[in-house]
Amino acid sequence: MKIGVIGLGRMGGNIVRRLTRAGHACVVYDANPEPGAMLAKEGATAAASVPALVEALGPSPRTVWVMLPAGKITEDTIAQLGSLMKAGDVIIDGGNTNFKDDVRRARELAPKGIKYLDIGTSGGVWGLARGYCLMIGGDTETVTRLDPIFAALAPGLGDIERTAGREAADPRAERGYIHAGPVGSGHFVKMIHNGIEYGMMQAFAEGFDIMRHRADDKLPADERYDLNLGDIAEVWRRGSVVTSWLLDLTASALAKDAHLESFSGHVEDSGEGRWTIEAAIEEAVPADVLAASLFVRFRSRQQHTFAEKVLSAMRLGFGGHVEAPKK
Repeated sequence: MKIGVIGLGRMGGNIVRRLTRAGHACVVYDANPEPGAMLAKEGATAAASVPALVEALGPSPRTVWVMLPAGKITEDTIAQLGSLMKAGDVIIDGGNTNFKDDVRRARELAPKGIKYLDIGTSGGVWGLARGYCLMIGGDTETVTRLDPIFAALAPGLGDIERTAGREAADPRAERGYIHAGPVGSGHFVKMIHNGIEYGMMQAFAEGFDIMRHRADDKLPADERYDLNLGDIAEVWRRGSVVTSWLLDLTASALAKDAHLESFSGHVEDSGEGRWTIEAAIEEAVPADVLAASLFVRFRSRQQHTFAEKVLSAMRLGFGGHVEAPKK
């Protein structure tokens, strides 16, 4: 299939590479011409502007995937595409957009006959090799028609043990992508995914911080332990019930830098954690752990602990998120 991709950063560029390697034709654009030129050498077609990208896609129905940071740049790009595209064309937002913005955009594009999909995309900087977990919101006909794109981006069955009892269920889920529901549902599910991620990361961070402080000289001498955190992270990866990719990233970071000296512990949040708490408030659902993990990130910008260094190390590992310069 032929698809346009706008935004060729940490994830957008690798999305293009994965699609190109699967035999799909990609027309690409980024405000910085360098990544487009690089991808052109790998089989994509680089466009000099958004209008040029739409024109290069040929006649309708055309599909453009926007992979830009949430906010004005995504808003402006989708508005521009809405003025250039025609009935039957599809605009996909694969970034971390607030699901309520998706609902509004789809409503605004509907009179023009332009379809809109929101796709929660998880995989970070590892997506090229591992594939992307996709949570898709939109109408069934459009999602079904673009299935070859989603199947190419998703991880596939891989070597993960299959879940018993799912023989009659939608096979897409175990291949790493789902049609979550109507517009907005994809980003809503991804938002909750990221909120849960905050809580899981915080649990690991606090646990390693407690172990690190067990050697404190304020404790009774016979209750002090000088623990090797790198070894603990590694052994937990081997058969423990807390085994996870986040633990893998923690073990990797500690193996490279046992004291995480290269991290300040300044931990940003990219929006999804806040939106998750807002949704919990709207629904009157208690979310104690998720709320606390978000507030810890706020506190980390004022004072830093080893726990926040662990959080920073995990964020760098899965998403390439570089923290504020160490002061």
